[in-house]
Amino acid sequence: MTNKLARPYRLAALKLICLQGVVALVAAVIIFVGWGVDAGLSAIAGGTVAVLPNFVFVIYAFRYMGASKAKQVFASFKRGNGLKFLLTIFLFALIFKLYPVIFLPFFCSFILVMFVGLFAPVFFNH
Repeated sequence: MTNKLARPYRLAALKLICLQGVVALVAAVIIFVGWGVDAGLSAIAGGTVAVLPNFVFVIYAFRYMGASKAKQVFASFKRGNGLKFLLTIFLFALIFKLYPVIFLPFFCSFILVMFVGLFAPVFFNH
């Protein structure tokens, strides 16, 4: 059962995940128009490798809130961070193994989506 105090923070984090998804799609469309289908698909793959682990982290990390739940907060952040790391490695390995990726669009999209998280305070001023 999740804590009601965590709900606004979880929603704010999910807004960021949605913004990252939009940035990944816009980047993929721009790359698709400029470089073609294979490059666009590589950009979508790069965005997915960035967005999906962040989504998993948000689901696990923002379950609990408050001083009375400090151990649960720590455990949920730890579990979420571990799953995010493992899922990122798994997705990189899966994409590189199963799909002939064009590296420049893939990593450009991945890095662009990761930078959205760094500049989140510019987009959301709570």
